[in-house]
Amino acid sequence: MVLLSFLESIFVLLLLFGFLLPSLSLSIPSSKPSSSTPPPLKPSSSPRVLLTGGSGYIGSHTALELLKRGINVVIADNLSNSKVESCNRAKELAVEDAVKAKGKGDTTIGGTIGELVFRRTDVRSEEQVSSIFKEFPDISTVIHFAGLKAVGESSLIPLQYYDVNVSGSINLLKCMLHHSVPNLVFSSSATVYGDPEELPVKETSNVGDVSSVYGRNKYFVEEIIKDVCKGEEGRVNALMLRYFNPIGAHDSGRIGEDPKGLPNNLMPYVSKVAIGSLPSLSIFGSDYPTRDGTGVRDYIHVVDLALGHVAAVSKLMEGWEGCEAVNLGTGKGTSVLELVDGMRVASGREIKYKVEGRREGDVAEVYCDPGKAEIMLGWKAERGMRECCESTWKWQSENPEGYTELGEEIQQ
Repeated sequence: MVLLSFLESIFVLLLLFGFLLPSLSLSIPSSKPSSSTPPPLKPSSSPRVLLTGGSGYIGSHTALELLKRGINVVIADNLSNSKVESCNRAKELAVEDAVKAKGKGDTTIGGTIGELVFRRTDVRSEEQVSSIFKEFPDISTVIHFAGLKAVGESSLIPLQYYDVNVSGSINLLKCMLHHSVPNLVFSSSATVYGDPEELPVKETSNVGDVSSVYGRNKYFVEEIIKDVCKGEEGRVNALMLRYFNPIGAHDSGRIGEDPKGLPNNLMPYVSKVAIGSLPSLSIFGSDYPTRDGTGVRDYIHVVDLALGHVAAVSKLMEGWEGCEAVNLGTGKGTSVLELVDGMRVASGREIKYKVEGRREGDVAEVYCDPGKAEIMLGWKAERGMRECCESTWKWQSENPEGYTELGEEIQQ
């Protein structure tokens, strides 16, 4: 055992100094394998991928999964609601996960780790976005995460949301066309379905009748992407991933959700109550027609969601052409009270909450039919609520203040 530990240490040092992984630049300071984990992507046949908003919660987890598979990644982010430290940690984890995978004989992770670079960028700036495509002409695919995402806030400052989410997306598409970048994965949302008429929600369900500005942003951008795909005669191929409610964190506890200010989403709010940063949780509505009276949502582990993006990138890089919406969810609904109880078990702490009236715009129950993703992308969610709660608590308890290190911006 001592000899094995010594050899592992030597191997890590070799990795860090670039002897075994020459494409990994160190200019800056795992999820469990599953049957649906996408196949490895080879850098020789897979050019560079641009992640707008890539230092955020979902973006950082996706960057990690791409890097592990040998894909070069450019992260473009203005850091308005994230920190570059998430990129630093994702890069470090890619090396560590490669070591673990090699020891286990896991062939889904390549022997070469992808290169990661960061560029501070406002997606609304044509000059800044175009400069990235000029600097990295091998970018063939864009994953568009960048945008404002608080449903409640979107109704208070609607023009800002339309400016960032809609105008920013239009600018990105214009730059992609100008630089002949053919593939787009768009971070859409289940909010495009509004209050669904039937469950589970399918991609063919009605969209557009939404009550929030944020939901309309996502719906409008989807429609714009469809029009561009048609109007430009296949110059852009797009997969619009409608995900439901991402929660959880990487198993290491090193990257997770770190909202600036008061959390807008349920899980980070619950975890901050559990850690003692917030006094109690407000549950809005206990009289919905659900099994316990509280709202029901389809919660998906962020690592599963990241792997869904890897599967989408793989599909596009294989030469798939078209424009399709795809649900990414578990197909199962969990109530607010069930999630709170799951965090109580994971943390071993009581979570104080108070019940208040319903919020305008909230729907009683939403969960999806994820069958299309399995058929089209070979993807399905593998992690359940227990893994979501346990990984969230590991992240929260080990990082009670979130990403506290400022970090240096990655420059290549």
